[in-house]
Amino acid sequence: MSDNRLKLMEAIARRRRVTARYNGTRMTLAPHQLFERHGALFVSALNLDKNWRSDDERRLGHFKLDGLGAPELEDETFEPLPSFEAGAPRDDDVLLMAV
Repeated sequence: MSDNRLKLMEAIARRRRVTARYNGTRMTLAPHQLFERHGALFVSALNLDKNWRSDDERRLGHFKLDGLGAPELEDETFEPLPSFEAGAPRDDDVLLMAV
């Protein structure tokens, strides 16, 4: 099992924030679930560094695990989005774990 996968699984299980580099940008994520799509692993996470116009607008993005560089668990925890319901984003995705 890859180190990135283990770190994201721990972050989801313990509701801990993660910092990582994605497409050259450093970001802080609140990972809500891990799923598989066409054999690749993805994490659904809230980008905490993004400027949202309102709390109601906040939503999860899907990040390919292979694209997350050097993820690090933070000590700080997070609360899942109030509207979050665990489930695969698409019918052919496979949900592996969720908060």
